Amino acid sequence: MSQFFRIHPDDPQPRLIAQAVQIIKDGGVVALPTDSSYALACRLDDKEAVSRLRRIRGLDERQHLSLLVRDLSELAAFAMIDNRQFRLIKSVTPGPYVFILQATKEVPRRLSHPSRKTIGLRVPDHAITHALLDVLGEPLIATTLILPPDREPLNDPEEIRARLEKQVELVIDGGACLRELSTVIDLTADEPLLVRAGCGALEPFGLAES
Repeated sequence: MSQFFRIHPDDPQPRLIAQAVQIIKDGGVVALPTDSSYALACRLDDKEAVSRLRRIRGLDERQHLSLLVRDLSELAAFAMIDNRQFRLIKSVTPGPYVFILQATKEVPRRLSHPSRKTIGLRVPDHAITHALLDVLGEPLIATTLILPPDREPLNDPEEIRARLEKQVELVIDGGACLRELSTVIDLTADEPLLVRAGCGALEPFGLAES
């Protein structure tokens, strides 16, 4: 049976954030709000939790998970990034974007794409997510909360609780999020490539939705 915390979306209660972080440290998979939709997240170095997260979402090893990081200072530890890429990312973060970048050797093999050795990085713009990352002191591995056979992400905490109470350790109720996907941009080539259109604007990258 999962726990259910109601946390203020703009002014998160430190006591509840600390308890949520402990659940994550103990191997928990958590449903949490972001600036696009709710997501499933767990600790980066917890192999079992990452495997459970993939099973809940119905994702295989070829499908990217995202690293949620606090700010751009953490990017270099996980991705090989040049000045051009850094400037593009800085211009739109924090925000509802996932950036596909070449992974560094520090990224566990199970978290990078098996053939391309790439990783998805995200700097979310949500007070609860930031508070969790600040207290945890390390990135979270995450994926949009879309449950098979759904095609849209969940944004109602009570529905999330009803559907996942036996599969996750914690549901954080931060109110209703947008019911939209994040925008995914591949920055590994010479020019930005749109992987998935979402609620993040494409204009900063000189892209247009097809």
